[in-house]
Amino acid sequence: MQVSVLASGSKGNAIFVEMFGTRLLIDAGISARRINKALLELDEDIKNIDGVIITHEHRDHITGLPTLCKKYNLPVYSRLGTFKAMFCLDKLPEKCINPISDNFIIKDLAIEAFNISHDAADPVGYSIKSHNKKCTIATDLGFVTSNVQEAIDNSNVLVLEANHDPQMLQAGVYPLALKKRIMSNKGHLSNNDAAWALVRMKKQHPHIFLAHMSEENNCPFIAAKTITDIIKKQGIVPGTDLSIQIARQNETVTLCDN
Repeated sequence: MQVSVLASGSKGNAIFVEMFGTRLLIDAGISARRINKALLELDEDIKNIDGVIITHEHRDHITGLPTLCKKYNLPVYSRLGTFKAMFCLDKLPEKCINPISDNFIIKDLAIEAFNISHDAADPVGYSIKSHNKKCTIATDLGFVTSNVQEAIDNSNVLVLEANHDPQMLQAGVYPLALKKRIMSNKGHLSNNDAAWALVRMKKQHPHIFLAHMSEENNCPFIAAKTITDIIKKQGIVPGTDLSIQIARQNETVTLCDN
């Protein structure tokens, strides 16, 4: 299994997952050209992508979708409500559109779409499974519901949101309405809440990507320190019980789990 976070943050999100020969793109919030370039650097051909699965319709998750469909005819999977809410729906070839239910299959991969709390039409996270391997994508979370907590359990690789430091957000320059949105149950997950999700997680030495990190209201050092401090106090040893890596906006970050 290879998981590469091609981009993560408010300016665009895209994740490449390869498991047992099946290749997926989760979200396409950066340009198709940039996605293609990042894949080439991984020695992957964009034409070999077996499916693009979309978490929700916000632009930082679907900007590159029209070109991916028109130029490469890639099949796209998401909830029907998400498709209907896309700004670019009329630009997607009908043959590329594949509405999903809670569980679906792409080649040898079993994929579970689980509901998340975010201010979008029908947002989801994804657990991707095959041959006792599991990769879970859980970002854009207002909070970690019991449904989300169950979905991330026993993941070998978890891409988990660590969007903001509450003190930085409250002291920052964002308008009050935007601060309230981010901190709401339909907003984004704080470092503290991400840490407690890891504490509660049923795990087998997972690898964690901390993702969707705000450039204005967070930084890698603060996110990593906050999260490691909390999990250490709960008896979890970073580097032994789990490993943590920062997903970045302008740099591909990769894990190969054999």
